[in-house]
Amino acid sequence: MTKGNVAAPAPHRTPPEHVHPRDVSLETALGALSDPVRLALVRELAASEDWERTCGSFDVPVRKAALSHHFAVLRSAGLIEQRDAGAKRINRLRRAEFEERFPGLLALVLRQREAGGGPGPRGW
Repeated sequence: MTKGNVAAPAPHRTPPEHVHPRDVSLETALGALSDPVRLALVRELAASEDWERTCGSFDVPVRKAALSHHFAVLRSAGLIEQRDAGAKRINRLRRAEFEERFPGLLALVLRQREAGGGPGPRGW
């Protein structure tokens, strides 16, 4: 679309690609949940309303590029869905879809934290 002789700006980034949990292997799901940073992201999303958390709102000890990688792994495991809202990317945990594919797995991971399942294997 143009306005006069000026082209409209291109989108600042490509939309995220998502994998539905039904297309995810157990190994992929467990691999995504095995990293302490990704586990923290999932747990924080579980405690939040859908589409409430932006990518930059998580308190994790990684830089922006690493955080983007962690979100990509969670998307490819069918755990999260993301969408752009202006300049920010917002997230939701795909709780119902993931539960349908892997009954009880997400609840077990979340319950482990509530039961005092301290830091992950790397001490984080």
